[in-house]
Amino acid sequence: MTRTAHIHRVTGETDVSLSLGLDGTGVGERRTGVGFFDHLLDAVARHAGLDLDVGVNGDLETGPHHTVEDTGIALGHAQAQARGDPAGIRRYADALVPLDEALVRAVVDVSGRPYLSYAIDIPKWQMLGDYDVFLTPEFFRAVVLNAGLTVHMDLIRGDNPHHIVEAAFKAFARALDGATTIDPRVVGVPSTKGAL
Repeated sequence: MTRTAHIHRVTGETDVSLSLGLDGTGVGERRTGVGFFDHLLDAVARHAGLDLDVGVNGDLETGPHHTVEDTGIALGHAQAQARGDPAGIRRYADALVPLDEALVRAVVDVSGRPYLSYAIDIPKWQMLGDYDVFLTPEFFRAVVLNAGLTVHMDLIRGDNPHHIVEAAFKAFARALDGATTIDPRVVGVPSTKGAL
């Protein structure tokens, strides 16, 4: 079974082309025009085992908000499309990821019911290159709503905004990988209801 998707999303603010392979090795190119965001998407691809190509032309003259959010929307759509029939997936997974003093927990349920609990209070605002740390929950909200995921993210501890944000992306990636992995022991849809 090949679990792949191709999304092309065009609005008055952005033009996003995204290709996703769920069962990959992290290969691909991320070119959004927002350098630190490309770095974060690299981390997601690597730690979730996603083959991910992203190209975005966005209205960066107004800031990176639309580019980051619309990339999240496209990634969420691609995730749902590539997943397809949820039969055989693990469904639930969690990850704790440290980055120096920062420690972030992410818990993912491929539930079909979008919900994001985001309890990551960055102790001080900071631009990370051309990326505003406060775009982080906007990205995850966009992914979750469009992928049909329930996600809880918590900052256990941390002070450095760079470390916190990067640990959040990596924790989400690892939990997503675990939840969407095909498990040969799972028969049918992983729910007592028989449907997600």
